[in-house]
Amino acid sequence: MRIVAVINQKGGVGKTTTTVSLGAALARLGRKVLLMDLDPQANMSLHVDCRTDLASGSVTHLLVEDRPIAELVQPTSTPGLSVVPADTSLGGVEQVLANRIGRETILREAFDALDAAQRPDYVLIDCPPALGVLSANALVAAHEVLIPMQTEYFSLQGMAKLTEVIELVTRRLNTELKIGCVLPCMVDLRTRLTGEVLDNIEQYFGDRLAQTMIRNNVKLAEAPSFGATIFDHAPESNGARDYWEFAAEFLERHGEPVAVDELRRVAGLDDLLWDESEEVEEPEADEPEADEPGAAGPAETGSGPEGRTVDREGP
Repeated sequence: MRIVAVINQKGGVGKTTTTVSLGAALARLGRKVLLMDLDPQANMSLHVDCRTDLASGSVTHLLVEDRPIAELVQPTSTPGLSVVPADTSLGGVEQVLANRIGRETILREAFDALDAAQRPDYVLIDCPPALGVLSANALVAAHEVLIPMQTEYFSLQGMAKLTEVIELVTRRLNTELKIGCVLPCMVDLRTRLTGEVLDNIEQYFGDRLAQTMIRNNVKLAEAPSFGATIFDHAPESNGARDYWEFAAEFLERHGEPVAVDELRRVAGLDDLLWDESEEVEEPEADEPEADEPGAAGPAETGSGPEGRTVDREGP
């Protein structure tokens, strides 16, 4: 059982989308996957169509009442993919646990208590956009951290604080914890800023920067409103393609490489992997004609991580 905390203190960077999409892809590739929703907004639970108002239990019962994880697990429409949902009562858990001794280790002890037959291959924890007791429980329980981030400078500034917290938890509470991967999300390869931010991330994190990038894709934003994963909602979209490729990279990083033929067969797509010539779906802004005053010159081309081509805006 490998426990992965999907975390970033900045909201809206693709944590929930990454948790659900990666989990669904791994399940379709034959792994047993458990999703755990630690965000009081319960967006992940709704994304997989888990109606928390009808649930027999949620992660709140685990943290406050010490209910066993096995009693709280619910199936999803994807075979092999299950979830421990959240509900709005999770927002008050931090206050409830404020004076409880050992409050940061509740989740780890719950996972340790799982019988061998109940243990999934992977646990993906969707963390809240705050570094409080809930996130601390995830970091103490996890073996590694997956950090989705946007390719913008505000995201870079928040990474320093997040890595500081991760290092503190590693020193004091969980010596096994490490940063497994940083995943660029909502990427627009047409902009100069994207290339610059990716270069900075690569300089700091090295090979922990994912080779896969998740492009801007409207289908990824639509899928939660249907209570469906991207693979059910829009299986041929760029979003589905990118998360298939990231799932393959994720498994390779964990010593379980997936053959390209198998990945294409399971995905039902013939044109994986990343097509560098394929543009993002959003239309480009209108450009002035070449003979008009102030017209932009040819776009600059720079080299992104792993030799990918990044089209950059002209000066």
